[in-house]
Amino acid sequence: MLSRVADAIYWVSRYIERAENVARFVDVNQSMSLGGTSQWAPLIFSSGDEEMFGKLYGDFSHANVLEFLLFNEENPNSILSCLIKARENARTIRDILSVSLWEAINRFYLRMREASRDAAKVRANPASFLERVKRGSHEVIGVYEATMSHGEAWHFARMGRLLERADKTSRILDVKYYILLPAASQAGSMFDVVQWSALLESTSALHMYRKRFGRIAPYSVAEFLMLDPQFPRSIRFCVEQCEVSLQGIVGSGDSADSVPDVTVRDELKRLRARLESVTIGEIFQIGLHEFIDECQLGLNAIGAAVYHDFFEVDPQDVFQAQQ
Repeated sequence: MLSRVADAIYWVSRYIERAENVARFVDVNQSMSLGGTSQWAPLIFSSGDEEMFGKLYGDFSHANVLEFLLFNEENPNSILSCLIKARENARTIRDILSVSLWEAINRFYLRMREASRDAAKVRANPASFLERVKRGSHEVIGVYEATMSHGEAWHFARMGRLLERADKTSRILDVKYYILLPAASQAGSMFDVVQWSALLESTSALHMYRKRFGRIAPYSVAEFLMLDPQFPRSIRFCVEQCEVSLQGIVGSGDSADSVPDVTVRDELKRLRARLESVTIGEIFQIGLHEFIDECQLGLNAIGAAVYHDFFEVDPQDVFQAQQ
């Protein structure tokens, strides 16, 4: 597969997933506001966009943060910006995508563009909009699964989606754990349970969590979202399945070993081994925030290796292709 095509399809998937996860991020904060604990500044700091936000707004108010995260086109990580870039990448490879997939992506973009024209109404009551974002993302993923051959293109899209999902799950947990860590007087209270339930709900994890653990407890929530090998939004699951898709791209066994300079394989193995060997008790001894930082550095290294291995064009290769 041409590196240009692989790059575009990888980023279509990442941008769609990013839009969904921004919606989840905002949604959980909205849920927290019902209990009086919402804090909007951490949403900006967690994405590393505080400098840009400061230049555009300054005040971390509810309205400003929503505008920045939902519709501001100067913010490359806003929901609207993500969908603009997803659609543009998809447009450049329309001949690779199924007709149904292109239509689903374009429809998703058009719905969000239409919503942005009435941004004040969305900011006043964002719940319905955020749900539409999540459903739009699920529609695109479903159409992709049902209409695209599960070859290299499918695996590149899957890797993009899983890496983005793992990163955003870690950020949601990091920010919300800091906010929700209860005072001793509130630990185990109904208020405490409601807030942690909202966090699980934001990652569509509440039902599966209760089937495994039953009682809501901060340690168990962190364990489920980071280390569960079967839940599709846990960090460990995403990293393990990225390895599966890498094998689908470069092969496995002897054939995989024969592919030169696939550094992403080593980065995936390193993070996967860490997640498989660590216990939740060890994580809390290290410090949850510190361990999440470690995971995010590992995910960043994987993303950089994907670019180096598959998308970075060697000038010598271009020269030879032109001969």
